[in-house]
Amino acid sequence: MKQKLSTKLMRFWKIIGPGLVTGASDDDPSGIATYSQAGAAYGLSTLWTSIVAFPLMAAIQQMCARIGLVTSQGLTGTLKKYYPKPVLYLMLLFSFPAIIMNIGADIAGMGAVGNLLFPAIDATFFSVFFTALLLGLIIYLPYLKIASILKYLCIVMLVYFVVPFLYKQDYVLILKSTFIPTIKFDKNFIAILVGILGTTISPYLFFWQASVEVEEMKHKKKHLVVNKKIIHEMKQDVDFGMTFSGVIMYFIILTTGTVLFNGGVHQIDTVEQAAMALKPLAGNLAYLLFAVGVIGTGLIAIPVLSGSLSYIFTETFGWEQGLDKKFHEARGFYVIIAISLLVGLSLNYIGISPIKALIYTAILYGITAPVLIAIILHISNNKEIMGEHVNNRTSNVLGSIALIIMSAAAILLLYLQFFG
Repeated sequence: MKQKLSTKLMRFWKIIGPGLVTGASDDDPSGIATYSQAGAAYGLSTLWTSIVAFPLMAAIQQMCARIGLVTSQGLTGTLKKYYPKPVLYLMLLFSFPAIIMNIGADIAGMGAVGNLLFPAIDATFFSVFFTALLLGLIIYLPYLKIASILKYLCIVMLVYFVVPFLYKQDYVLILKSTFIPTIKFDKNFIAILVGILGTTISPYLFFWQASVEVEEMKHKKKHLVVNKKIIHEMKQDVDFGMTFSGVIMYFIILTTGTVLFNGGVHQIDTVEQAAMALKPLAGNLAYLLFAVGVIGTGLIAIPVLSGSLSYIFTETFGWEQGLDKKFHEARGFYVIIAISLLVGLSLNYIGISPIKALIYTAILYGITAPVLIAIILHISNNKEIMGEHVNNRTSNVLGSIALIIMSAAAILLLYLQFFG
């Protein structure tokens, strides 16, 4: 019995990969900052968003993965082949600054948390160290090794499952907040909701998911026609990854919404502030676990962010690409990754604060996400491109709901930014 269970778990662990890494990277340090802001400011009032976001995230990521599997190219390659050039260049124009600012905010967050753990060492040193470490690993390690490291790094995020239970909880209130949505018609609350949506359904994840599925297929030697088994395994992987992401998001809001909110800490602007605020209220262990989790998520998210940007550029201009290739085989691909990390790091030295970077990122993601979701829906229903693997009714319903919600969020975001 134990052997059967062990075999099943091992088989499942082999199946999961791109979906899990994508889901884990969604809860990056900038995402943690957004969830911490929500919990500190409004307690458990936004806990229900993790339940609502999950099926929408899963539906869109499954479409992107299916596009990658069926077309054997990333989302950018499909856009380039079947859509007008201006659409492609518009996505490039919006994606580049948004992803760069996201990388910058994540590097700054990791540096600040490193300084909290080792106060004698300056945060700048940690930011530079993590940038150099990631750059070295991405360039010198083959894809399978990178994928394996990212997959095992996801285990670090399990620390967020522990943190809430280091503090006394009101389980009736938790259940109520989870399943009964709270909406406050207040500018700041709406802004937080829009921020949560922007950080959970992010355009860079769409590009990464499609491209990394192509990488996986290459390594599994599955150059044959995509069959139902491959699609089923992909769905399992994506569903698991998005569930993992949603649960982490849930527990971060739960932690900050009980410990910080009840402790009278209602203004959190950065992840290091969240970690510091936890220390006197929930003890050293909660503070330590939260901080370690931030570094772990950054190590997962930054390769995904820089990788997705590089896939976008190389597919747009027809350059050699792929994490499975050595530097001399895909020089342009790795140079873009290096530039994105170095420019992201430099944002900390030219006066753009991580919080401003997060706001600008949310605006750019908010504008591009609805357009991209509409295009993904169109591709996924196009028989000329997808053949028999077009969307089913459930995918279309969930995708349409995501499109409506993200469009409404984009309009609200722009209204609040310029007229609120």
